[in-house]
Amino acid sequence: MDLDALLARAEGPVTRARIGRDLAALGLAEGDTVMFHTRLSALGYVAGGPPTLINALLDTVGERGTLVVTCGWHDALPYGFSGWPRPWQDAVRAEHPVYEPASSEADHDHGRLPEALRRWPGAVRSRHPDVSLAALGHAAAELMADHPWDDPHGPGSPLARLVDRGGRVLMLGAPLETLTLLHHAEALAEAPGKRFVEYEQPVLEDGRRVWRRFRDIDSSGGAFDYSAVTPAGQDPFETIGRAMVAAGIGRRGRVGAADSHLFEAADVLAFGRTWMEENITGPTGTGRPTEGGT
Repeated sequence: MDLDALLARAEGPVTRARIGRDLAALGLAEGDTVMFHTRLSALGYVAGGPPTLINALLDTVGERGTLVVTCGWHDALPYGFSGWPRPWQDAVRAEHPVYEPASSEADHDHGRLPEALRRWPGAVRSRHPDVSLAALGHAAAELMADHPWDDPHGPGSPLARLVDRGGRVLMLGAPLETLTLLHHAEALAEAPGKRFVEYEQPVLEDGRRVWRRFRDIDSSGGAFDYSAVTPAGQDPFETIGRAMVAAGIGRRGRVGAADSHLFEAADVLAFGRTWMEENITGPTGTGRPTEGGT
């Protein structure tokens, strides 16, 4: 989208002060711990780009607040590299760079904001190479500490701590399918047919490069078979998110030109987990469609 179209959509430049006013109107407040997902272009022309948005968020949550983003690792090896020809495997095992929280790039699929925030002075990034998060602010170190190597979306994870701290989730023009916190619901949900993956990545331990094996829910291919309970072509998290909004959960408003949502993290977890446990009956089941879910 060209600049003129971005300006027209937002009725002029979207500035730091304007974003701050819009965030306050949506309900974000001083002292909040908030995980945010952003589609920057949806806001319109943000004068100054990601730093403007991060500064506006910091202005709003203040010194007692904390910002959280999901990062991942852009250069992580694919899960299936163990099936590559042996010379290829030998080459990457010998020389593939280790994951380093301070310098490894955030996954580009998450947009520009995670990379900008994880580089911000004072930001703290979790140690898990595949599903790392980053935080900035008062509770950053507490939230990111000792990210579990296995079950990194489950108990003791940064996502679990976000909920425990009474955190919130902010969707700034981002589609509901990007609600990362729903992976925490998948990790906890007691529903049949849960899928897991095991994979290896190189990390530093006590200053040494080592290959570590990890186990997690299949957050890429889907932790459950959702095919019977979601509309064809629709991401399952979008289905759950729409059902959540239809149930009256969260607040909705505009930030710049972006249709945005603010949720309580505990509400997202509770709704998502209940939805999964009530609808998913296993790989061959039919499930029970949830009212308001399409």
